[in-house]
Amino acid sequence: DACENWGFFELVNHGISHELMDTVEKLTKEHYKKCMEQRFKEMVASKGLEAVQSEINDLDWESTFFLRHLPTSNMSEIPDLEEDYRKAMKEFTAHLEKLAELLLDLLCENLGLEKGYLKKAFYGSQGPSFGTKVSNYPPCPQPELIKGLRAHTDAGGIILLFQDDKVSGLQLLKDGQWIDVPPMRHSIVISLGDQLEVITNGKYKGVMHRVIAQTDGNGMSLASFYNPGSDAVIYPAPALVEKEKETSEVYPKFVFEDYMKLYAGLKFQAKEPRFEAMKAMEPTVNLGPIATV
Repeated sequence: DACENWGFFELVNHGISHELMDTVEKLTKEHYKKCMEQRFKEMVASKGLEAVQSEINDLDWESTFFLRHLPTSNMSEIPDLEEDYRKAMKEFTAHLEKLAELLLDLLCENLGLEKGYLKKAFYGSQGPSFGTKVSNYPPCPQPELIKGLRAHTDAGGIILLFQDDKVSGLQLLKDGQWIDVPPMRHSIVISLGDQLEVITNGKYKGVMHRVIAQTDGNGMSLASFYNPGSDAVIYPAPALVEKEKETSEVYPKFVFEDYMKLYAGLKFQAKEPRFEAMKAMEPTVNLGPIATV
């Protein structure tokens, strides 16, 4: 029900130790204070954002950096990560990777697909890609004019979100209304990305969501993206298309990397035109050996 009607759900019995989650949260906030906060303040000052009068549509009120875990890790290349933070993140994201794979198999079960189908569909030639966007949402003087993160759907596969349980601002769009996603302590929020919408031929939907900036507090959010490999060919599962052939249009077939190139410029717009654009490009998809998984 959550996958079909909401595109989001919240997990509490996920098996990741609360102690590890507390450590990751503490170290993320310390790292922000020590390494990121000053840079963020300088950016705000340089753009004159303390005194904005009208809505800002081309900027997010967030301070972020990216960690890549698969196919290769970049953690050792990020200069200002302390050793204990690096170690905690490595342990935490290894648990999240296993959790993502377990969830994909549960989704297969729900959809009537064979076990392992979604993981295989994400595989590409080098396995899936997996990374974490580490975000802090500093106090914002005018949250009605600047969003923490503008409305978008997630481009990728399955997203596992560990967010601050005191300062939240995450909202999703349901039936034309923005609804708060209340943060529960030690929960992992799961969001479905565009790729799962394509593979399920629209049975599961990626949903528009955003983060509202807050005047007080400093929200933290770790979003880990378990995505297809860059050369994975994504297309609706034949078993699901067969079932609904008469009733619905079939989603496009494309190489994941091509979708990401398109998404980069259109992230904050509706997803439907992206799917249409991929359809127009379809003849160029080379269905070589990669596509036989």
